[in-house]
Amino acid sequence: MRHPPVHLLKQMNIFIIKSFMILFLSSVTVRVNLCSPNTPSLNTLPLEGHFNFHQVQHAARDFGNRYQFLPMAVLHPKTVSDIATLIKHIWDIGPRSELTAAARGHGHSLQGQSQAHGGVVVNMESLKGPEIQVYTGNFPYADVSGGELWINILHESLKYGLAPKSWTDYLHLTVGGTLSNAGISGQAFRHGPQISNVRQLEVVTGKGEIVTCSEKQNDDLFHAVLGGLGQFGIITRARILLEAAPARVKWIRVLYSDFTAFTRDQEHLISGENTFNYIEGFVIINRSGLLNSWRSSFNPKDPVQASQFKSDGRTLFCLEMAKYFNLDKIDVINKEVDKSLSELSYIPSMLFESEVTYTDFLDRVHISEMKLRSKDLWDVPHPWLNLLIPKSKIHTFARGVFGNIHTETSNGPILIYPVNRSKWDNRTSVVIPEEHIFYLVAFLTSAVPSSTGTDGLEHILIQNKRILEFCETANLGVKQYLPHYTKQEEWQAHFGPHWEKFVQRKSTYDPLAILAPGQRIFQKAIPFSSQSLSSIK
Repeated sequence: MRHPPVHLLKQMNIFIIKSFMILFLSSVTVRVNLCSPNTPSLNTLPLEGHFNFHQVQHAARDFGNRYQFLPMAVLHPKTVSDIATLIKHIWDIGPRSELTAAARGHGHSLQGQSQAHGGVVVNMESLKGPEIQVYTGNFPYADVSGGELWINILHESLKYGLAPKSWTDYLHLTVGGTLSNAGISGQAFRHGPQISNVRQLEVVTGKGEIVTCSEKQNDDLFHAVLGGLGQFGIITRARILLEAAPARVKWIRVLYSDFTAFTRDQEHLISGENTFNYIEGFVIINRSGLLNSWRSSFNPKDPVQASQFKSDGRTLFCLEMAKYFNLDKIDVINKEVDKSLSELSYIPSMLFESEVTYTDFLDRVHISEMKLRSKDLWDVPHPWLNLLIPKSKIHTFARGVFGNIHTETSNGPILIYPVNRSKWDNRTSVVIPEEHIFYLVAFLTSAVPSSTGTDGLEHILIQNKRILEFCETANLGVKQYLPHYTKQEEWQAHFGPHWEKFVQRKSTYDPLAILAPGQRIFQKAIPFSSQSLSSIK
């Protein structure tokens, strides 16, 4: 029997030693994670809810499906006091601890913003505060938990014939999540974003204080938190403005081949009083079959015409409008719709209409979600890019991007529609272009896992980078919505002249940078006022 050569024995021994070391170090890592020095102190906190130190993987994922940072623990609070107790505990430890905390709603962040690497993720959907409370009268409103889903608010308020004024396209998001950004949809041109339609908040600051704030009480904190990216406090309760809810919706789409006519008509509609209740639009690049390129549950009265339509490689633009109504006003509504449409310059044969309930219209994207889930196409990477572009620069942007950098819309829709700046409150933390009208352009792409083609993650990220570089080179004055940066100097450029106020508010309400570390704006355990601009990586 032959023995293996000496050099093979040495290689085998080295392999065995390396394998043992890997297993040993892995076990040490596991023990360190499970026996963190912060774990005993957290376990002693007086809570009505509970911590989970083992099943934390779900808190390291989000809708973007690109970043996964494991927290040390997940807090499932039953009361607002549970959240305040946690934050106060971290605050009392002081800067010697690197422990951070992030509020997580329904997990629809795109780039790890609601994650807390090695910290504590607060599961806001566990918050068991008072039920949704609807108040009727001349100025109706609803008091809701920060962890409540907008779809639930819709269903509850409809019982009283009421509904919130401003929405997002997707309703299965939490109140605290959208108010920490802005909350934009096709109603924003008339009512402003969701942050313009909230009158009071309850917030847990970075010092563990529970504070009620509004325009008349603790107003600086109120405006700081709205659009504040979670940097100044965790929203635990909100007072949302309501209006009378309609029963049905006329849902209309028209097509344009000329971008100038498309934007002119959009801007005309958002300046009128009796035009439509909702105005959006999207781009169709190199697609055939309108039904295949129309996200949501839109079913035109003439589906055959829509299915047979071919763009022949052209870039087309779809204007999407909705008119709310009750059946007793149908004649008046029809006249208003006909008048508004007669003032538009769309392709005459390209008008498509549908009629749905108010609930079905608002929850339209959820229907698409169910279809995608059934095909295992929902839990994929979503490298979305959302831009706010000044009206004066939108044509330059369109010429440089549509059909050039972006050559097809098969990976997901491109939304484009204008909003009025006058409907936004400049006291909030959200950053928008300075012009009176600006456009939201949203590239809502989905990447096919493991693909190396044009539908793959790498290609889409390169495409997004090219779009941002074009905007920078052309000096378009673009601001990112749902922004994501990795360096503090990039955040400083994003906020521009508002940066100093943003930093000042941080030093007031979260001086140890405990909250929302996933935004990567400030770094815990280093006094952020003295951080160098290159310290955030």
